[in-house]
Amino acid sequence: MALSGFFLMFFLVQHLTINTLSVFSEEMFNEVSHFMGTNPLVQFLLQPVLIFAVVFHFVMGMFLEYRNNKARDVSYAYNKPAANSSWMSRNMIISGLTVLAFLVLHFIDFWIPEISTKYVVGDMTGKLADGSFRYYHELHEKFVSPARVVAYVVAFVFLALHLIHGFQSSFQSVGFRKSNNKLLLSRLSYLFAILVPAGFIFVAVFHYVSHNHL
Repeated sequence: MALSGFFLMFFLVQHLTINTLSVFSEEMFNEVSHFMGTNPLVQFLLQPVLIFAVVFHFVMGMFLEYRNNKARDVSYAYNKPAANSSWMSRNMIISGLTVLAFLVLHFIDFWIPEISTKYVVGDMTGKLADGSFRYYHELHEKFVSPARVVAYVVAFVFLALHLIHGFQSSFQSVGFRKSNNKLLLSRLSYLFAILVPAGFIFVAVFHYVSHNHL
């Protein structure tokens, strides 16, 4: 669970880095997107590994939640969970399922059309009719609708809640969280959990604003 979490956090940083290029340079974003979308190593090795990691992480999360709930046959006579743990740690399954629902939307928005264009239609050029790369155009057009932007913002807020606990928990699971670095990991978890989702939100809002108001 922890190792898949590390892998997915690394992917988030990589994905955000590429998406952020669309804010600063349409040409650079198109070039990097085309490379990632046509590189055999990325397409036939890293992409299947990523999909497996996503499925494994969420299935294992639900399994662990089920096992934890079944571990105690009799409930505590008095239980005040808020005094012993954060909301995030007690509701990882809720934030996780929200993120999973968002991933389904994200796949419908981007991944499925991309796979269809390349392997069903057979267009590996990544070009529009005018000869320019299509990647920036497709990303830009997705954020015309305020409803889609709101959905993305809500999803990334839940992702932030999920990461606040998940970041620390992953390090604890592999033995890196000790008494002498708990404060540092706590601060790093909040930093990572706020900056990465905020970056994705910024990209979505940027394209909405630039499309509708500039």
